[in-house]
Formats: sequence, structure tokens, C-alpha cells
Amino acid sequence: MVATKKYFTFIKTLKPTMKNSNHLMIAVFAIFILACSADKKTIEDNSSKTAQTEDWFFLLQNNSLDQWQMFSGGEMNGWEVIDNELRASGAGWDANQDIITKNEYENFELSLEWKIESTNSSGIFYLVGDSSAGPIYESAPEYQVMDDAGWPEKMKPNQYTGGTYAMYAPEGGQVKPVGEWNTTRIVVDIPHVEHWLNNVKVVEYELWSDDWRVRKSEGKWAEVPNYGLARSGHIGLQNAGKVVYRNIKVRQL
Repeated sequence: MVATKKYFTFIKTLKPTMKNSNHLMIAVFAIFILACSADKKTIEDNSSKTAQTEDWFFLLQNNSLDQWQMFSGGEMNGWEVIDNELRASGAGWDANQDIITKNEYENFELSLEWKIESTNSSGIFYLVGDSSAGPIYESAPEYQVMDDAGWPEKMKPNQYTGGTYAMYAPEGGQVKPVGEWNTTRIVVDIPHVEHWLNNVKVVEYELWSDDWRVRKSEGKWAEVPNYGLARSGHIGLQNAGKVVYRNIKVRQL
């Protein structure tokens, strides 16, 4: 009780000047009540911080993939966990080796770290629906992950790292060199969505807004009727390029 010690130190300074013992006792009692209140507030503040930390749920721990399943069903294929790092084999966009969380999420924050090999690309998906609707990239919005500097051909602005693939271009962020860890955060608070790259917010948009519908109807997903329509769904990782993930965690909003 740090605050309590401080108040009793203050009492010692008052005692010689207070001739009336009743007054002294009243002062001691009042100060004791204040000290207890201050200590209670400190405990509550610390409890709040602990609760906020415990809100996070790790989707990768103990070198296990027990929180994940194949998007298309069947046995786990194309992924391995070494030292709590999830490694994709780089099978390709249409190899049907993408994985999704077993749980579904609606309003949430996803946080993870990743690094990618030279000239590779992949993606992180959210609000992923059923695989019967087609490949994972036609099912849900994608946070693009790639080697921007080393990619062999010029891409559209909305196809670079941090962007909502083929919808919203990233602004202001910078990808770290190949082999270094990047930090990604995705915030979904229906209908609001944010993409963060290395602590910089690079994309912000509203699902199903007029702007969103125009971009969809005039772009890559114009002929994909179910793209991005789910209000809740799985989190997904694409096994397109050779990428490594770690510290994958999620919390409900």
C-alpha cells in the first residue's frame, strides 16, 4: 500500500503541532480512509490492465494447429509449425491449401507478425464464408501480404501489402525488407474496417457502403456475387507464397 505509507508519513509531520488528541484522531481516521480509497483505485487500475491483456486469445501456441482447419476440408496440408512459427509451403493460389480458424468472428481485432521470402505473395482473410462459394479469395476481403520491392511485375495500387486486395490501396505504410518481421493488425467493427502495417493505419473503409459497392462493381469482383457479403466468418491464411507467421492473436470487440 504505497499510498497508505505516504499518508502516515504526512501524519508524523502533523502530530507535534496538534495539541488536541481528538483532533489528531479525527485527522488520522480521515487520512486512513483517503489512503484506502487511493490504494483501491490502484488495484482497480491494475486489474483493468490485466483484463485487457487477457482479452487476447492466441491462435497459435504450443506448436499446435488445433485452432485451425483446412478451408476446403480434409487433413492439414501445406503448413507446419516450428518454434511456434507457422510456415506456409508456398503451394500457390489455387492449390486448395488455405487454412481458416475453427471459430467464427464478427467484431474483432486480429494481430500477428509475418515475414515473406523474395518475390512471394500471399494473403490474410477475414469474414470468410463457406468454401462452397468458391476459392477463399472470392469469399472474403483480403489483407495483401507480399514482397513489394521484389515483385517481378508492376501491380495496381490496391494490390500491394496492407491493401484490401483489388479494392482499397494502402497509404503511408512501409514493408520491411525480405526476411524481417512485419506487424499486421486488422480491426473489424461492422461495418468499419481498418488495416494496419507496422503501426501505421494504411486502409480504412466501410463494408457495403456506396463507395464499397462501386469499387466492387467496377473491379475484379464484379462477377463474384458473394464477395465480401458475410457479416461474420472465419479468419483465413492463404498458402500462395512462402510466408511465416507468429504471435497470431485475436480479441472480440
